[in-house]
Amino acid sequence: MKNALLVFGFFLLSVASYACPVCDQQQPKLLRGITHGVGPDSNWDYVIISVMGAIVLVTLFYSVKWLLAPGETSTGHIKRFILEE
Repeated sequence: MKNALLVFGFFLLSVASYACPVCDQQQPKLLRGITHGVGPDSNWDYVIISVMGAIVLVTLFYSVKWLLAPGETSTGHIKRFILEE
């Protein structure tokens, strides 16, 4: 029963995320059917979103990279002091 409610909840969330017909007409071709509301005001909106997306992807890459292989081998590193105490 719990799994059925979870699946039903995800189904409702996915249906709610589609754009309504009125919003669909206001969006440019690139964003039709994806978002609600008014479309971008200018091309600067695309530039801002692209730059922010690039920042997020670079941050995600380095976060995962340094989480999996931190590379701290120095005996004077602060983590050695904390772990040996």
